[in-house]
Amino acid sequence: MASTNTNILVLGAGELGTSILTSLSAYAPPSTKITVLLRSSTINTTTPSKLAELSAFKALNISFLAGDIATSSVFQLSSLFAPYDTIISCLGFASGPGSQIKITNAVLEAKVKRFFPWQFGVDYEAIGRGSAQDLWDEQLDVRDLLKAQDSTEWVIVSTGLFMSFLFEPFFGVVELSGEEGVVRALGSWENRVTVTTPHDIGRLTAMIIFKEKERVKNEVVFTAGDTVSYEGLADIVEGVLGRKVRREVWTVERLERELREDQENAVRKYRVAFAVGEGVSWEKKTSWNWQKGIEVTDVKSYALNILPQVPS
Repeated sequence: MASTNTNILVLGAGELGTSILTSLSAYAPPSTKITVLLRSSTINTTTPSKLAELSAFKALNISFLAGDIATSSVFQLSSLFAPYDTIISCLGFASGPGSQIKITNAVLEAKVKRFFPWQFGVDYEAIGRGSAQDLWDEQLDVRDLLKAQDSTEWVIVSTGLFMSFLFEPFFGVVELSGEEGVVRALGSWENRVTVTTPHDIGRLTAMIIFKEKERVKNEVVFTAGDTVSYEGLADIVEGVLGRKVRREVWTVERLERELREDQENAVRKYRVAFAVGEGVSWEKKTSWNWQKGIEVTDVKSYALNILPQVPS
């Protein structure tokens, strides 16, 4: 297949989209054109913080394309997508149910040469259908569509959980707001989770596109900033803080009961899925970045940057 690196469209400019755009700009040769799909309201914003973001993109020679996944039909999206060689979707589950299928159908209808779908997460095939997080079934539908055709090359980058989620109070794993602080295990202390920072996901995705000598196509690439057990995470947190924290296990049974009490609660769905522990971790030494000798941020380094440290 001819080069797919000359005209790249990134869908969305949230945390991950911004990281990928920045990294693409850093690694791309001068002949590559990079564009980001944004809503018209975003492109025409008068909000100072948004204007600063747009200015930063312009400084990197990133162009804007107006479009809205939610309100556009597959036909309309395919018309927008058709001029591009490679499309990278950074529009996640916040886009709503059905959006991943809509994007994929539009990409295939447009006969885009290469597609990186929004699959920056866990090993959905190992998990299978019917998990507590029902949005994950759609990810398998996307894979089925991609595998059933041979016109568009696809690359799935499985990254595990965004590393920051481990430390977000809403997720409930690391909570340091109280005087004592607590680290909780989802399922058991032996359960493990693979995590990668959005910054590293952006770097690694750009390197797959521009730096890989042998073209990556029609395969799942596993990355890993780190793979830790919840016990190991608690040890890291205590080591950085220089004090003990309370340790608590949230069992699968407890989390399933909480989910039954609020069945539409997305965070509770995630907690159950990670507590079950299937498909949410893999060995760091098997990851693409480890095998290529690429340095990435591990959990201890991340914790040292965001947690208050014991004085040396």
